[in-house]
Amino acid sequence: MIDAVRARAATRAVALGALAALLAVFIAWHVARFSAATAGLACGLGVAPWLALAPGLWRGDPKRLTVGLLLTTPYLGYGLMEVLANPGARGFAAATVLLAFALAVALAAALRVSRPAAAARP
Repeated sequence: MIDAVRARAATRAVALGALAALLAVFIAWHVARFSAATAGLACGLGVAPWLALAPGLWRGDPKRLTVGLLLTTPYLGYGLMEVLANPGARGFAAATVLLAFALAVALAAALRVSRPAAAARP
């Protein structure tokens, strides 16, 4: 039982760490690339959904973990598009793609260990 609790806590911590890193790179990328007003708007729109989900992600709510998993898709698409189309933004874009993928894997792992059937297995 304690191992299951530790596994849930560890996967949530990794997911929240990956989320913090992804949002930090996203904000740094837009601050370096755009004017203050445009960067503020882009960062606000990029961060607001995650702030709304943060309490549910912290608790490990399976519905919020699923929504968080779906929210990584725009970051993957945006980063991949910029990696391919914009040579000047490849560093930030590659970091965004890698962190978004790491976040998706961490959220999927947290979702996997949060299932009641996973806790019941020996």
